[in-house]
Amino acid sequence: MSISALIPIVSSSAVRRRLPLVGAFCLLSLGLHNLHPSLSLSSNPLSRLSFGSKTQGFRSSSIRMEASNQTTVPSIVVYVTVPNKEAGKKLAASIVKEKLAACVNRVPGIESVYLWEGEIQTDSEELLIIKTRESLLSALTEHVKANHEYEVPEVIAMPITGGSVAYLEWLKNSTRE
Repeated sequence: MSISALIPIVSSSAVRRRLPLVGAFCLLSLGLHNLHPSLSLSSNPLSRLSFGSKTQGFRSSSIRMEASNQTTVPSIVVYVTVPNKEAGKKLAASIVKEKLAACVNRVPGIESVYLWEGEIQTDSEELLIIKTRESLLSALTEHVKANHEYEVPEVIAMPITGGSVAYLEWLKNSTRE
C-alpha cells in the first residue's frame, strides 16, 4: 500500500477523533498497523514495531538488568513541592545531608492548581525531584513532614524501573541503608 493511498485513511474524521496530537508521533514512530492491522506497510521498518511488544520489551529488559546486577537496589523518584526557592534549597540540602537521597533537582517556576478547604487555589511553587532508595521512602516522608511549612506536604513516589547501572550504583552508594 502506498503512502498516498493512506492519506485519505489518516485524514478521515474517524481516525482524527481517536488521535490526539501525540498520536501523530506514535503514528510516525510505531507505524499505521497499530491503528488497524490491514494498514501494515511491510516495507517500512518502523511499521514492524509494535507498541505492546515495545513496552513489554522495555519492562522485561529493565527487570533483567536489575536482576542480573546485584549491586543496585530498588530505587524511586519522589516529587515534593515547596512554596519558594529558599524553602526548596533548605529542604533539598537537608535531604542530601541526611543521606535520604543521592540527588535532589529543584525545578523553579511551576504553578499548582488544587482544591484546599473547598476552594480552588493557585500557587507558584518549586518542584523537588528526589532520587533515592525505595527503602528510604518512610524516613524521607517523615523528614519532609518535619521540615516543611505545608500542613499536608506533597510526597509522591514512583519506581525507577531501569536506567544507567552506574547511576543507580552511585545512588545506592550515596544514600544510607
